[in-house]
Amino acid sequence: MVLSFSTLAVSGGCGGGAASQPPSGDVGELQYSDASANDGQDGGAGPPATGISGPEGGNGNAYVAPGGSAPDTGAVTGQGGSGADGANDARGGAGGDASTGAVEGVGDASPPPAPADPIAALGHCTGPTGASWSDSRAAYAKWKSDLLTSDGARGFLRVLRPNSPNAVNTSNSEGTAYGMILAVAMDDQPVFDALWKYEQSFLDGNGLMNWEIDPTGSGPTAEGSGAATDADEDMGFALLWADHLWGGQGSLASAYHDIAVKLIDTIWQYEVDPSRGNALAPGDQFGGASIVNISYFAPAYYRLFGQATGKASDWTAVVESSYTILAATLNAANKNATNGLVPAWSTPAGVPQAPSAALPTNDQLDSCRTPFRMGQDLCWYGEPRAKTYLAQISGFYQQIGASKIVNGYDLDGTPAPTNPTVHQSAAFVGPAGVGAMSDGAFSVLRDAAYAGVATLSELDGSLYYTESWTALSLVMMTGGYWNPAGP
Repeated sequence: MVLSFSTLAVSGGCGGGAASQPPSGDVGELQYSDASANDGQDGGAGPPATGISGPEGGNGNAYVAPGGSAPDTGAVTGQGGSGADGANDARGGAGGDASTGAVEGVGDASPPPAPADPIAALGHCTGPTGASWSDSRAAYAKWKSDLLTSDGARGFLRVLRPNSPNAVNTSNSEGTAYGMILAVAMDDQPVFDALWKYEQSFLDGNGLMNWEIDPTGSGPTAEGSGAATDADEDMGFALLWADHLWGGQGSLASAYHDIAVKLIDTIWQYEVDPSRGNALAPGDQFGGASIVNISYFAPAYYRLFGQATGKASDWTAVVESSYTILAATLNAANKNATNGLVPAWSTPAGVPQAPSAALPTNDQLDSCRTPFRMGQDLCWYGEPRAKTYLAQISGFYQQIGASKIVNGYDLDGTPAPTNPTVHQSAAFVGPAGVGAMSDGAFSVLRDAAYAGVATLSELDGSLYYTESWTALSLVMMTGGYWNPAGP
């Protein structure tokens, strides 16, 4: 079942207090126009246990906040006020105040505050016209309502994959990492901590999370043993962001920073291949980086990892190998020299090759993340190689038009959708929009991609994957990510 708002116990939580005031008016090309909220309604009495509160009444989306477990009602999108914690003294007190967002008792049921400085967060990039933090907040609320569950989570929380082919109701390390990033973006510390505790319940022999976990939480699926590097590095980034935002350790056994450094060092030990120029391996069971997944390359993270661990030269080498391999995959033989489409799997020399015959080598639901990851390196660090790549892929997508992007292409640009396209896939359109923030020449693509993803309906294929990329993309395009290179 999806997260039970009335029964789930989560340790920790924030005290009551006022909600942050969203900025109003135009901020560069980002426009924030959130309205003030109406008073929340007190919830009824319930069992004496700290819980996760119920759905916020705003745009019909569910918002789950720390503290009590009664339903929130009456709040419109915007600042302050939302629902009430349960009337039982053990679970919190009265409903929120519309003018300040304060919630008495245990927990703060206010909507997540808007970014303090979205322009600084975007750095070298320009956000979409009309972008609003309320879109990111709505996407997160839907993501939580649809995908976050305590079932099979060993007393914690996990991200459900309700319709993933051959993996229905499983969870994976990738989704856990996405959830951690979204939770810290939305200042949702109890969810962040609960996801990390779930992750720690399913470690392989190297201390990294097994990549796929069965629905009951008994252990990895038959094919789910071993780590996936993209998930591990996303978790490392999320932990460093948690340290930046909250400091300390929350309800975890050690400080966020210390956990992050340990994880990053483990990634270096088991998922970076020094024999191939410090190339990033796809996981800890691949025997190195003879085959790579381009969409796992996250050079912006590696700069931060080097800083956090004091091993800048090591991680700079991973930045360099990532760009060298990316460039190698774009060539005449692959028929993608100028369009930016990358193979899902490749040799470091740029020859499309998968680790098994069952896996694809076209630009598909892994590859589509590449503009997002390179976009982060441009936005935060101004990397010129990222800008060069993004000009290629953004030019390709803009020529097609955001509303016509499908969820798969052969490397020569021929459409090869992964699923029959009833709705578009935010996993393609969202990262395309992020990449298009690289240059004003792609403003048409940028704005149209944002508008499409903000409908929360570009959900072709896996609901878990498309809802995750809806929320991640909107957070990035509204300036909600931490910019490690910013002030």
